[in-house]
Amino acid sequence: MSFTDRIFDGSSQALNLRAQRTQLLATNIANADTPGFKARDMDFGAAMRREMGALASDVRRTDGRHLALSSLRHGAAAAQYRQPLQPRADGNTVDLQREQVAFMDNAIRYQASLSFLDSRIKSVRNALRGE
Repeated sequence: MSFTDRIFDGSSQALNLRAQRTQLLATNIANADTPGFKARDMDFGAAMRREMGALASDVRRTDGRHLALSSLRHGAAAAQYRQPLQPRADGNTVDLQREQVAFMDNAIRYQASLSFLDSRIKSVRNALRGE
């Protein structure tokens, strides 16, 4: 595990996954009127557990009271097709309101992740300056 991975505790992975989810949701919204288009999304929690498991693969468990990291590794969480709440005759599974809500929720969480990362960077910078 690199020095930056230990300091930033997976923040870059969270930002990357949020960006991927943003792209999926934006594609869904853009294709809301495309006949036969199948809406896709990802399970962010499962994807983050997979990423954190990959990050922690070289961490040693030095005490029996430490949490086991094997519980974090549940396999890859790829984009999955959404089940429509109300199927359309043209085969499109995009529910525009649902996609817009998910997009906004993801955008807010992305911004929160950026704020957290900014706070960590400022803390490290202050520590290096001796403040």
